[in-house]
Amino acid sequence: MGMTMTQKILAAAAHLPSVEAGQLIEADLDLVLGNDITSPVAIHEMDKFTKEGVFDKDKIALVMDHFIPNKDIKSAEHCKCVRQFAAKHDITNYFDVGQMGIEHALLPESGLTVAGDVIIGADSHTCTYGALGAFSTGVGSTDMAAGMATGKAWFKVPSAIRFNLIGKPAKWVSGKDVILHIIGLIGVDGALYRSMEFTGEGVQNLTMDDRFTIANMAIEAGGKNGIFPVDDLAIAYMKEHSQRPYKIYEADEDAVYDEEYTIDLGALKPTVAFPHLPENTKTIDEITEDVVIDQAVIGSCTNGRIDDLRCAAEILKGRKVKKGVRCIVIPATQKIYLQAMEEGLLKTFIEAGAVVSTPTCGPCLGGYMGILAEGERCISTTNRNFVGRMGHVKSEVYLASPAVAAASAVTGKICAPDALGL
Repeated sequence: MGMTMTQKILAAAAHLPSVEAGQLIEADLDLVLGNDITSPVAIHEMDKFTKEGVFDKDKIALVMDHFIPNKDIKSAEHCKCVRQFAAKHDITNYFDVGQMGIEHALLPESGLTVAGDVIIGADSHTCTYGALGAFSTGVGSTDMAAGMATGKAWFKVPSAIRFNLIGKPAKWVSGKDVILHIIGLIGVDGALYRSMEFTGEGVQNLTMDDRFTIANMAIEAGGKNGIFPVDDLAIAYMKEHSQRPYKIYEADEDAVYDEEYTIDLGALKPTVAFPHLPENTKTIDEITEDVVIDQAVIGSCTNGRIDDLRCAAEILKGRKVKKGVRCIVIPATQKIYLQAMEEGLLKTFIEAGAVVSTPTCGPCLGGYMGILAEGERCISTTNRNFVGRMGHVKSEVYLASPAVAAASAVTGKICAPDALGL
């Protein structure tokens, strides 16, 4: 019986000739990731271990990105804990203020993730790196602790769903619209503990930033991971950003999939997830009422990359954020921030009346830099819109692409760029 792309990667990491769905394996890890929220828990767990030290100081990444620069005493204590741990164990890839970025944008940019890798991270959106043909998935902090100590992790081999992508997206339709459409189609548990494998000729019409966005939100459909084939675009990205060797795995022709879907990218429209689940989607033409907003957030590990900022800037250039609306733009890394500055994008944002923040996850999880009060609504390029996700339990978060978020910031209500004549 043939194996999927994910199953082949896991078989190799477990030193087995083959694996099948449901099988329990112990696999070698290429990278273990933690942030300023999840790492302290893992570090305190490691204090209970009899084993001293970490398995490989070069294969651990600690990224201070959620509450950095420290928003309060508690966050300062968490960061101090991780900072001391990194110094004690001489962790190579420790990223603090000035060097850090939002982890799931920073690690590929820094060349730490490549095709064929097995990566765990104590953050649910670790599945982002599947865009490069890696197996990456989120785990709990205790699993992170075990991974840092041993370089290994237990997995149940997932079954898979294949998404055959065809066609080419229209103007203003991006990876965010693709994944919101899919989540709306299958539901937030539609891919529960399964690998979401994206294939087809339509893949070539998606940028790397599109693919990162789609893989990032696989978890929002319940997926164990999302993964893309390694084509010329992915190889070019890895060669530009990484010195590490990569390994390409391809699914067998007779690989078994639980379900298969064909997604025509050319038929997709700008899509918005209404409160309070990512599956509660509507295309822009299905929104018949005026959804007035108080805030627009453009950023996060989902949509804070340079393509996202360029898209938002194209819409905001020469326009103003509507009075009464707060527009917050967050470049995902320092490199992206610098590139946006050099391209004049930051000038465009500021002249439009937006604020530009240091890289941070802050507003996405209701941490800081954009907390909502009771009754407020936010259009956001983030990945979750659960009750109370961005602030008060009686606030509302609407998930959308950078194009829709930027256009909505101008009109003060949820709309697509065509409402501005674009």
